[in-house]
This record gives sequence, C-alpha cells and structure tokens, in this order.
Amino acid sequence: MFVIEDELKKLPTSPGVYLMHDKDDRIIYVGKAINLRNRVRQYFQSSRDKTMKIQKMVSHIDHFEYIVTGSELEALVLECNLIKEHSPRYNTMLKDDKAYPYIRVTVQEDYPRVMFSRSMKRDKSRYFGPYTSVGAVRDTLDLLHKIYKIRTCNRSLPKEIGKERPCLNYHIHQCDAPCQGYISKEEYRTHVEGALDFLKGNYDPVLKSLEKSMQEAAAKLEFEEAANWRELLFSVQKIAQKQRITDSDMEDRDIISYALNDEDAVVQIFFMREGKMIGRDHFHLKPETEELGQDILEAFVKQFYAGTPFIPKEIYLPLELEDQELLAGWLSEKRGSKVTLLVPKKGDRKKLVDLATDNARMVLNKDTERIVREEKKTKGAAEQIAGWIGLTDVHRMEAFDISHISGTQSVGSMVVFEDGKSRNAEYRKFRIHSVEGNNDYASMEEVLKRRFTHGLEEKKQLAAKEKGELEVRFARFPDLLLMDGGKGQVHVAEKVLAELQIDIPVCGMVKDDNHRTRGLYFRDEELPIDTHSEGFHLLTHIQDEAHRFAIEYHRSLRSKGQIHSVLDDIPGIGPKRRKALMKHFGDIGAIREASEEELAQAEGMNAASARSVYLFFRAPETASKITAEMVDPD
Repeated sequence: MFVIEDELKKLPTSPGVYLMHDKDDRIIYVGKAINLRNRVRQYFQSSRDKTMKIQKMVSHIDHFEYIVTGSELEALVLECNLIKEHSPRYNTMLKDDKAYPYIRVTVQEDYPRVMFSRSMKRDKSRYFGPYTSVGAVRDTLDLLHKIYKIRTCNRSLPKEIGKERPCLNYHIHQCDAPCQGYISKEEYRTHVEGALDFLKGNYDPVLKSLEKSMQEAAAKLEFEEAANWRELLFSVQKIAQKQRITDSDMEDRDIISYALNDEDAVVQIFFMREGKMIGRDHFHLKPETEELGQDILEAFVKQFYAGTPFIPKEIYLPLELEDQELLAGWLSEKRGSKVTLLVPKKGDRKKLVDLATDNARMVLNKDTERIVREEKKTKGAAEQIAGWIGLTDVHRMEAFDISHISGTQSVGSMVVFEDGKSRNAEYRKFRIHSVEGNNDYASMEEVLKRRFTHGLEEKKQLAAKEKGELEVRFARFPDLLLMDGGKGQVHVAEKVLAELQIDIPVCGMVKDDNHRTRGLYFRDEELPIDTHSEGFHLLTHIQDEAHRFAIEYHRSLRSKGQIHSVLDDIPGIGPKRRKALMKHFGDIGAIREASEEELAQAEGMNAASARSVYLFFRAPETASKITAEMVDPD
C-alpha cells in the first residue's frame, strides 16, 4: 500500500522528474526538480501557501513516482517528453498539435530536386521553413517548377539518364529533362541556385527576368506566351509583397508573445528565417487559475520546441522565464549550436515582440466567444447533466448498448465521454457469450459484469505494482454510468455494481416513441430535461454513439461471416421462410419451442418445411438427412 508520508521520506535529493497519479492511476501532473525531496514535499506541507490550482491537484493525488536523472537539463528533457506523451490534466497544455511543412532541396544530389516535406531530416538536404500554410508551400513549389524547370521525378541521375522516355513535365515545359541529358549538369545547377535564391527571399533577379521575357514575347506578337510570363510575374510579386518585415542581420529567429484572460491564453509566434518573415501562427493554451504569463510562456516553449524539428538561433520573449538559462541549454543541445533566449528592451526587436503581443490579444478577443460556445457544448453540457441529477464533478461518463439480429449472438458496446468530448480510443466492444435469444437485460448484465470485473482486477494489479506488460483497458471507472433505457436497464446496472461492491451513480436515458431521449431515470424517478439545452444535445449524442458503435461492430462481424442466424443451417429454409418465421414468432426461442402445427402456420411454410424446422431443433442428425425432395424451396 502506498503511504504518502512514508514515501516522502524515501525521496532522494537528486535532480529528476516526478509524476503525480490519481486513484485511477492517471498521471495528472509531471514536474521536474533539481532536488526531488525538497520539491515534492512542498506539495504536501500544510504550512505553505498554495495556489488554487495546486490545492485542487493535491486533493486528487493518490500516489506519486519519480525518475532520477544525472542533471537538471536531463530532467527538463524528460519532463518535456513525459508531458507530451501523457497530457497530464494539471499541466498547462497546448490545445493545438500542429505539424509545419518545409521545402526540401536535395542539394547533395547531382541533379537536385525541390520538394514538399513534412519533417526535417539530417540528410544533407537544404530545408526552408517551417511554413504555416500547406497551400502556400504547394503554390511556391508549383511556381519554382514553372520558372526554373526543376525535375520532380525520383530517377537516380546521372545513372539512369536515357533509360526511359521523358515524363509529361518535359512536354508541358515544366522540366528540362535532365533524365535525357537535354541539359548539362552545370546549367541545371544554375537553375537550382536560382531556386535557392528565391527561397531565401531574393526575388529581384527573377522579377527582372520574368518582366524581360514578357516584354520580348509581346514585341514578337506572341501574346499567349507573354500572358504566361505575366502570370508568373504576378505570382512572384504576390509572394514578395508578403515579405514586409525584414531584419538586416539575416538570422533565423522566432518572436513569441502572449495574451491571457480568466478563461484562456493565446501565444503568438512569428517565424523569421534569414532575416525575413515567412509566416506566423497562434496557439491556444488552457491555463489553470492564478497562472501567470511566465508559466504560460514556459509551458509553451517546452511543448512547442519538444515537437518541432527546427530550432532557430534566437528566440525573443516579452519577459524573463524562471528556467531561461536551462531552456536555452536544452534548445542548444537540440539544435547542435548555441540558442539564445532574449527579452528585447528597445528598438526594432522590441517592436516585433510588441507586434506579436498585439496579434495575440486580437486573436484572444476574437476567439473567446467561439471557445466559450465550444465549452458550453462539451464541458458545460456535462456539468448541466450532472446538475439535473444533483451530482458534482462528473468528469467521465460511460454509456452502454446492446445490438443483435433476431436475438442471435448479441454484442455490446461501451462508449466513453470526458468533459463532454468522446474518447474514441477508450471505446470497448463485447461479444455476448452466456445469453441466447432476445434478452437485452441479461446481455447487459454480462457486459457490465465483464467490464467492471476486468477493471477491479486491473486496479488490484496496479495497486500491487504488478504492472509488467499489463495493458490498462478497464481500470478507469466512470463518475456516471449512462444506460440506453429506463428503469429495467438501470436496475440491471445497479444490481451488477452492488454485487461487485462498486459505488457509481447510474442514470437511464429514457426514450420516447421515436427512440429519442425524453428524460433521465435516476434513483427510481424519471426527471424531465430541457430538450433545447446543450445537456440534452450531449445526451442524445452519447446515446447515438453507443448505438452506432454497437451496430458497426455487429456489421463488421457479419461481413466476416462470423454472425448468422441458426435458421441459416436448416435444410430447405431459405431467406423468405426465415423472415416469415421471425415475423410470426418474434425470436429464435419461440421458434425452438413451437410444435410442427404451429410452425406450419407461418406464412410460406408447409408441413414438410415445418417438420424440417421441428426436427432440426430436436434431432439435428435426423434433420440433416431430409432431402431436397421432401421440402419445397422458397
């Protein structure tokens, strides 16, 4: 058993990372420390002044673990990796997970290519970016291929020169076909150098060249050709006009600032490469109460640069960070050369930071209303549902449904919603093993017993530290159980939970004649709900998801030939008679118990077919001997 007071005494004084867990073994906070004993003990000292965020987090800590590192820098690297992997609830997290595109020039090849890339690799290629718009990158690549006629193929040149015919790009004048030897290596290289100059932001040579080509074509009365040069000229001018912010020192740098209110935070970042602005982007973060700008920026720097392959030489910030030197050391190690974090106090650099601040403030003001609307539909809706039934802190909800065809081989579904958002990765599906026929209550009982028995077993293993190769699939229990039905399904769930000694509130989603939720059944009482509210919309979404997930699982099994009616195996009983029998008797159980006379009363049945069905369920070996002549096919 984990006793926090005892474990605090065992903490080392080494640098490292600590991970706080809740009762369901979820990692709710990851932090680093230069002295683990001093840092972790601070959370549990009643005499210390704690922010509301820390107080709330500590109230949920069930146990903690730690990893010792060789230095504070190693602890920082590990902290960044663990935060990215686990997304702890009480760490300030980026809401956006963006991957930026790059333009890659394979300068190491004899005949280089210019191409789109999703990542940077250490492969001797020249990379430009990151860019904030995939569309802009593709437009730039199209333009470069039209102007400089650089190849796009994957042929190994010069080894494969002349082995295949030139591709379409040669015929539409977008490639000079080095694959055929139509252009020398030296001349092709000058085209590549021109493309590199263009990507560096040196547009003047190409602008002059395009204008000259346009005028020459017009002088020769080749107006269609002149129009083509004109379109290329306009495209280059459009790109050049976007480079309004420049810096004479030609360095790579990112300019970062932020804006913060009571509900949300926005970080704005400008990307400057070789002295020119190539793009900008913004990120939303969800701060806890009482967090300051310093905390927001530090969380952003750790998470953003842990996930991006390009680290600039300089990063401008609006204020000093607590671990600024440590962060600079970490970034320098990632880049492979020195990285400096600066807080400009005056001049053009200060103006750039101020501009980033203004942009962050504008985005925050613009998006606040949208964010509030989204939260009303998710977390707000979940809180509304909890309010209807008198509960608080309903973070996780699970809903269940049963699906079958004619009562045969039923399946069950479990869907999970946290703070009003679906957690698809935690959906689970079940094949019903112990129930025959159309018995949704018994099927639901089996599903719930299996779900929570697995959960209890996993919790025991986690508590005993017997994780090993354990895949935690059921250990996290819901704050509220939602049943797709009313009184009957609720009582089944309550019975299962009582047998397993688990205390979880159970609520039924009562449906009207149109199979839509009309109210909630809770503690033997049907509660009306506002059908125009966000809580109602979330309930119907949960109900639809549980139903959809069960149906899709059932269909996937049928498509694999894993589910079929037992009636399919009766000699002489085709689709029409199977359908007629199910319509007449309702389920397989009733057909099994029917007499020959009762079976013959179903539409399309006769004495011979009725006898075939009767014998199949009572003496299968006799039924298998019935020949086709004895039974009329339908």
